[in-house]
Formats: sequence, C-alpha cells, structure tokens
Amino acid sequence: MYSSIKHETRLAFVLGMAILLAACVAIKQLTALNAPQWLLIAVGLWIFVCWQLWQRLELNRAGEGAPVYPRLGWANRLTLLRGGLIAATGGFLFQPVAEGIIAWVPGLLYCIAAILDRIDGFVARRSKQTSLLGSELDTVYDALGLLVAPLLAVGYGKIHWSFLLVSAAYYIFVWGLYWRRTHNLPVYPLMPSMLRRTLAGFQMGFIAFILLPCFYAPLTIVIGIAFMLPILVGFMVDWLVVSGRIQSSTESSTSSAAFFSGIARISHNVFQPLLRVLLLIAVVIFIVRANGILSPEAIIGLLIIIGLLIMTGAIVLGLASRVAALILLVLIALLQGDNQIDAIIVVMVFSCVWLMLSGAGRFSLWQWDDRWVNSRDGEEQDAEQNS
Repeated sequence: MYSSIKHETRLAFVLGMAILLAACVAIKQLTALNAPQWLLIAVGLWIFVCWQLWQRLELNRAGEGAPVYPRLGWANRLTLLRGGLIAATGGFLFQPVAEGIIAWVPGLLYCIAAILDRIDGFVARRSKQTSLLGSELDTVYDALGLLVAPLLAVGYGKIHWSFLLVSAAYYIFVWGLYWRRTHNLPVYPLMPSMLRRTLAGFQMGFIAFILLPCFYAPLTIVIGIAFMLPILVGFMVDWLVVSGRIQSSTESSTSSAAFFSGIARISHNVFQPLLRVLLLIAVVIFIVRANGILSPEAIIGLLIIIGLLIMTGAIVLGLASRVAALILLVLIALLQGDNQIDAIIVVMVFSCVWLMLSGAGRFSLWQWDDRWVNSRDGEEQDAEQNS
C-alpha cells in the first residue's frame, strides 16, 4: 500500500545524501572549516530527519480512517526540504565561525527553513492535501531546528547558553507527558492556542536572523532573553494545564478557558497599550541622549532618527505594530552593532519583542498584521471561494 511513498522517501534520502556530499566538497575547497566533521553531523541529522518521515508514512492521510495518499505531496516535500536545511545548518556546529561569504550560509539556510515553515502549510491547504503526517513532521522538525540553531547561536556567542532551556523545554514536556501516561496519571488536553504557534514562529525567525553576521552580541543576547521568557512561561502554563493544575474543563467558570480569556483581556486592554507608551518614552530618551552616529548634522544620522520616529509612531498609533516593531528592532540592532548596551536599550528591545509576540492591543488603528499572524495561509482564500 505504501510502496510508492516508500520509494519516494528512499529517493529523497539518496538525493539528500548526494547534495550533502557535494556541499562537503565545496566547503573543503572554499573554507578552512573541518569539512568531514561538517558532513558527519549533517548526515547524522539528515538520517534522523528521514527516519522520522519513514516512521510516520502511514499518517500520510487526511485523518483517521481516511485513505493513504499515493504520494507525499508538495507540502510534505517542502517539509522534508526544511528538515534537510536544518541538517545542513547543523553541520556548522562545534566549528569556528566561517569567514567571508560562507559566514552567511548557516543563517541563510535556517532563514529559508523558517520561511518554508510558513509555506508548507499554505501549500498543503491550497493543494487539498493536508495530512496527519505533515502536522507531526512540522512539530518534530520545528523542535529539531530549535535545538540545532540555538546551539549554533550559542557557539557563535550570539545568545546566552540559558536560551537552550527553550530548546530543552519541548523535549522535557514530551517526556513529562510520557512519564504521566506510564504512571497512569491523567493527561488533560491543551486548548488550541494561536499564541503557542506565534511564539514558535517568531522564535525560529529570531534565531535565523541573529545567525547572520550583520547582527552582534551583546544586543542579540538581550533580544534572546526577551524571546525566551514568554516562551518558557508558555511551557510552564501548558504543563499546568496537561497535569490538571489548571482545570481544562470548558464548562466551569474556573476553567482554563475562563482563566486564559481573562489574562488575554488584561493584556489586550492594559499591558500591550502600556508597552507602546513605554517604548515611546524609551525611544525619545534614546534619541535625546544619542550623539555621534545619530547627530542630526549627519545625513545618515538624520535618516536613522526619522526611521526610529516613524516606526515608533506607527507602533504607538497601532498601525501594523508587529511589523513596525520588527523593523524598529532591526534598526536598533544594526545601529547598535557590537557596542555595550544600557537600560534604555534593554527597555526598547523588550518592548519591541513583546509587541511583536502579542500585538499592539487596544486603541490600535490598523491590525492587519495581527490577522495575518493569527491566520493560516490558504484558509482565507478557501473561505472566500466557498462563500
């Protein structure tokens, strides 16, 4: 029954091995890196990626009881490609930072993998071949990427080693579920959460960007901490739900649904608007205190000041604040370089990151980016066509 997709999986495995071997030859010719070590790690990860696919081939179906698709489909092929890019990124582990144009390769590989994480779901929905396989591989490859890339970033000195707690949290969470089941303890279902998906997506994007050589510590370390805290809190809250500390019954006023709804309202009405005000104050103080590179007499300095003010204004008014916060964060990172940071920079970074993750909240004029972040690409078009 699975002969065709098994054949396709074997072919993909062999093709991936050939590409990794060719890449190893190029690395040996173009860099001073240890090419055999790169190949050994990359091949090991690629074997793991393909093994995860092989173990789940029977899930290549729309749902329980549905027939198995005769082909992997383009969405699952893109997901497998993402796994291959993560494997190639992992080859750079435990090696010195590459020089020249090769220094851009690890970050670009993981950037493409992060983009494919959004595209493969869109392709699945548009091609009418969503599958249990794609859903499971998505989770497995996300976890692998969020282990490999942070390890590489720690090795490059871009983030603090404590960020690896985020990478370990998924595996600890899965082990905890296994432990509860093997000890006949109840495991309660998690409520669907777009925030959980948003945190994972932004985490991938953050790691992908800081692997690029144009972003420097110590600022990237502070950004990492700003991302790490809400993600770890999210894992802790999820554990409280699955272990029954927070009731998961939606029929009770003390249920997790009511609890999280109340937290969301407080955040939307109070916390997120206050973040925008805090960011405005920090940016004004930053501009007033800055000198040299931000000198109004210099054209570049004037342009930077204008860019900071425009993005801050967009955030304060709630005009696509997530996008504006991202652009503002990139401007701060490029401007700051490898210089030391102070409390004002920390406030700006934390405000930008948390606004990216949560959105601008109440009193926003245009929240298009909120709708995009909280949607699944391809579903909106389907709804329009079926209406």
